[in-house]
Amino acid sequence: MVASIALPRLMRVGAGASRLLPEVLGQLGLSRPFVVTDPYLAGSGRTDTLLERLTAAGARATIFSETVPDPTVASVEAALAALQAGDFDCVVGFGGGSPMDTAKAVAVLARHGGHMRDYKAPRQQDESGLPIVAIPTTAGTGSEATRFTIVTDEASDEKMLCIGLAYLPVAALVDYELTLTKPKRLTADTGIDALTHAIEAYVSRKSNLFSDGLALQAMRLIAPNLRRVWTDPGDRAAREAMMLGATQAGIAFSNASVALVHGMSRPIGAHFHVAHGLSNAMLLPAVTAFSAPAAVDRYAACARAMKIAGPDTDDRSAVSALVAELEALNDDLDVPGPREYGIDPARWEALLPTMAAQALASGSPANNPVEPTADEIVALYRRVWAG
Repeated sequence: MVASIALPRLMRVGAGASRLLPEVLGQLGLSRPFVVTDPYLAGSGRTDTLLERLTAAGARATIFSETVPDPTVASVEAALAALQAGDFDCVVGFGGGSPMDTAKAVAVLARHGGHMRDYKAPRQQDESGLPIVAIPTTAGTGSEATRFTIVTDEASDEKMLCIGLAYLPVAALVDYELTLTKPKRLTADTGIDALTHAIEAYVSRKSNLFSDGLALQAMRLIAPNLRRVWTDPGDRAAREAMMLGATQAGIAFSNASVALVHGMSRPIGAHFHVAHGLSNAMLLPAVTAFSAPAAVDRYAACARAMKIAGPDTDDRSAVSALVAELEALNDDLDVPGPREYGIDPARWEALLPTMAAQALASGSPANNPVEPTADEIVALYRRVWAG
C-alpha cells in the first residue's frame, strides 16, 4: 500500500517561532493577512503584538477576534463576511483549535463559495482556498498540521467533519512559549486530546510507517510531561515537549486517521457543549478497553512508548497497564465523567441513538481496530456515564 502523505510547506518550531510570521509571509509572497483569533487572545494584548510586527514589516493585516469555542456555521459566516469586506491574500489562524478551524473554513468558503454543510464528509475538498498560516496557542489539536476542520451545524446539533488538502495550512509556526500561561483545565483537556490523536493514529486501520513513527514519538513526549505541565504550568521543558508532541500527533492522524474515540466525542460536544479534548478524555479509557482485543500488539506498543510497560512485558499485560494508566490520568487531571460534568441524565439517555448514528456517519469509527455497531456505541456511552 502506498501511503499518501501531506504536510505544511513550511514549519517553524521552537521558542519565538510565532515572531517569524512576517518573514514566513514574505517567503510565501503574501502580504495581506486576515488574522482569525479569539476574544481572549485579543484582550490579552497578544494579537496587538502580532499586528504591530506585521505592520512594521509592511503587511496590511486585519484582525477578526469574534470566534467562538467549537465554531458554528453562524460564527464562520460572520468571519467570512468580515473577510469579504476587505482585500486579503491569506488567512492566519492564531489560537487554539477553534480559531484555526474557523480560519480553515473561511479560507475555503472565500474562494469556493457555498455553505459549510456542502463540504461535510465524505466530500473531499482538495482544491485549495486562500493560503492558511496556523499559529497554535494550545498543545492539543494539532490543527496547524492537519487536513481537517470541524464546524457545528446549529440546526441539527451536528459537528461536521470536513476533509481535504484545502484545509492543510501552507505554514505552521509552533511556539511553545505561547502555552506557558494556559490554565490547568485547558492544559489537561488539550493534552489528553493530543494523546488521543497519537494513540488513535497508531491503532487506526489507516496507519502506515510514516504516521506510526510520529505517533509513537508523540506518545513518548506527551506521556511523561502531561502531569508535569498540569502541576507546574511554567515548566518550559515540559511545555516544549507537549507542544512538539501535539504537532507530531496532529501530523500522524492527518496522515492516518482518528477512530472511535473521536467519532463518539463529536456528538457529546455538539449536543452538550463539552470541550472537545474533555469529551475525548471522558471516552478514552472505555473505548481503549473495548478496542484493544482487536489490536493487542498495537495497544501494547502504545503502552511501551508511554513507558508504562517494559520491553519484556507481554502484550496483554501491557494493554491492561495502558487502560489503567488512562484511568489514572483522568483521575489525576480531575477529568469529570458526563454525569459529574452536569449533563442531564434523561437527555443523555434520550440522545444516545442519535449520537451513535452521528458517530457512525462521521466515518471515524470505521477506522477503529474493531468497527462497532450502533448498539455497541450506545453501550459504550452508557458505560462512560456509569463510570
